[in-house]
Amino acid sequence: MVVLDVSIVNVALPAMRAELGFTETGLQWVVNAYALTFAGLMLLGGRAADLFGRKRVFLTGVTVFALASLLGGMAADPGLLIAARVLQGVGAAVLAPTTLTILTTTFAEGPRRTAAISAWNAVGAAGGAAGGILGGTLTELLSWRWTLLINVPIGLAIVVTGLRVIARDRPEGSARLDLPGAALVTGALTAIAYGTVETHEHGWASPVSLVPLALGVLGLGVFVLVESKTARPLVPLALLTRRTVAGTTIIQVLSGAIFFAMWYFLSLYLQTDLGYSPLEAGLGFLPHAVTLIATGRGAPYLLRRMTPRTLLLGASVVAIAGMLLQAAMLDGYVLGVMIPGILMCAGAGLAFTPLVVLATNGVRREESGLVSGVLGASRQVGGSLGLAGLATVAATFDTPTAGYSAVFLVGAGLMAVSIVVALVFLARKSR
Repeated sequence: MVVLDVSIVNVALPAMRAELGFTETGLQWVVNAYALTFAGLMLLGGRAADLFGRKRVFLTGVTVFALASLLGGMAADPGLLIAARVLQGVGAAVLAPTTLTILTTTFAEGPRRTAAISAWNAVGAAGGAAGGILGGTLTELLSWRWTLLINVPIGLAIVVTGLRVIARDRPEGSARLDLPGAALVTGALTAIAYGTVETHEHGWASPVSLVPLALGVLGLGVFVLVESKTARPLVPLALLTRRTVAGTTIIQVLSGAIFFAMWYFLSLYLQTDLGYSPLEAGLGFLPHAVTLIATGRGAPYLLRRMTPRTLLLGASVVAIAGMLLQAAMLDGYVLGVMIPGILMCAGAGLAFTPLVVLATNGVRREESGLVSGVLGASRQVGGSLGLAGLATVAATFDTPTAGYSAVFLVGAGLMAVSIVVALVFLARKSR
């Protein structure tokens, strides 16, 4: 449900713009308001699971998410819809790390944990890919509003089931949260994303762009300073000095930038350039969804025969091949969308499980929520900032198709950088 809401609105964006009167740049904030709040507060959400108990925090997050979805589905103007997406991001920031923490604390290191993480990854990947299909179906047959309202009955079912099946647990520490740290990192990321978006209309040299960018960078610096002097920091800086955590975090930022943008631009390309209806565009993502599920579930079998780093490197090469083919923007759906999408999604599906295994192996139980939060937040940070930056890149070209091509070329370059990071930071062998 959480990952679904990153992508389900993409196919519905043209309908939202037509009914509520969004501008072209304002439309990005339907995606980014959710992604940025999700990213900025995920560390806090992961820490809350450790401090207040995973079951309690999980059920609270589901409730907030469902209520925010109800508000968004009833929105009558752009401001209210964006506010609802912010509140959804709050719920998602609690849910995403808590779900992973429940798994990593339930299953000991080894094949069972790997299988559990793989199932979790496959469901999340399926949600991301199925978002386009479900969003297109709901938008065409009912209304774009149902891309949000559908979360209400799902959320209710999760609460009822969660009360029965999730084991009651005790907090792992004293109940204190670093709220100033969370506010600083969320505000800084939002300022950077806002400044990047404004470059589309005002250019990089304009104060409208430079001021928020500078404030965002300054905010991140203040965040690091505050964290270094806080007794119970949101992110213990020593954690980020571990080579494996640092390496997987950087790779998550880069991959998030690529794959968030992939769904966004392919949705626009299918509807704007190829003339697909929302339902047709959603169904066009079916091969992507199947590939993500199949490769996500297949990753544990490959990990029995190779190290996590080897699988990660191979998956990255496959994803680069897909991005380069997508950048060619060949005519027709099969060569122009389906085959490149299958390659990109195969790389994404195969990469995530080894990333989580590398990041969480050897982590103490009381740090499990924090590491899960760091891992998820880095992907969301990359996704929101990457979308803002790549949208600016696409807007500099004369035609949308040329802009989309440039976006995927940049994506291939970012994925190549992630290969270098893996070679430098991640151990050749791991448990």
